[in-house]
Amino acid sequence: MEEDLKILSEEEIKEKLNDFPGWKYHDNKITKEFVFESFDKAVEFVNKLAPFCNRIDHHPDIHIYYKKIVFDLQRFSVGGKVTPRDFTVASEIERLFTA
Repeated sequence: MEEDLKILSEEEIKEKLNDFPGWKYHDNKITKEFVFESFDKAVEFVNKLAPFCNRIDHHPDIHIYYKKIVFDLQRFSVGGKVTPRDFTVASEIERLFTA
């Protein structure tokens, strides 16, 4: 198994979340809500993120509620658990959002 697909313990997840303000862990996933100026800006953000997700083969659950997006990150190929790759995607989401 690739090292970034190792299932993280709840303790490891909570420790990593210290570096990810606003992200929360529940129901075997890490999650965060982002608010945009408009629906179009929210969709544009998802379109910017998609190539990165395809490149690293990790596709988050993305819930769009008008101007708000909620990302849920977990790896289904390891039983719907959190892995280091989830934090890689969270990092890219944060990078794009603050850019």
